[in-house]
Amino acid sequence: MAYDAEDTRRRIFAAAVAEFAEHGLAGARVDRIAKAARANKQAIYLYYGSKEKLFTAILRAKLEEVRLSVPVDPDAMAEVVGQLFDWYQEHPELIRLLLWEALEAGDEPESEQERRDGFREKARHLVDGGVARHLPEDARVRAAQDLLFTIMGLIAWNFAVPRMARMALDEETDEAAFARRRETVIEAARTLAAKAGRPRGGVSE
Repeated sequence: MAYDAEDTRRRIFAAAVAEFAEHGLAGARVDRIAKAARANKQAIYLYYGSKEKLFTAILRAKLEEVRLSVPVDPDAMAEVVGQLFDWYQEHPELIRLLLWEALEAGDEPESEQERRDGFREKARHLVDGGVARHLPEDARVRAAQDLLFTIMGLIAWNFAVPRMARMALDEETDEAAFARRRETVIEAARTLAAKAGRPRGGVSE
């Protein structure tokens, strides 16, 4: 059978996602990734250069995956939040990877500028969609950024500490806690988006 470089790369990527999510950047082992991927270590270094660069490539790809899967729609923020909640529930590895990055990767990730640009694009999309339209231009952008990050936190915290959510909500299973939290987060996002779209005092333009 001919060597399939693309299939090898996919296997390495999938194995590395699991390894980094479980052990973090410092604790991950290239030999374990190679074994799980049924590849040799040389292939990993050939395709990705180093363990650190492999971690960065995985995080970049996962963030791009969620961006493409659930685009921000300022006219349907509650629906978007529900879709994002479902995506993170199906892909809990991204939250783990982001937590490991915060703990181990230093203050300035290699892809920081790229991610800043992505968040600026999302904030601009919210502004163009009418978020905080009663405010001056620079304040509208800041309001959109705050709304975006607040909603991200409302979603992500559930998957960062699922055990705490289960205990705080006095539920028997993570699934029951997630179901409650999904509805609560959607309603909170709907309220926040509506508040961001009207001037202080509560009267829409």
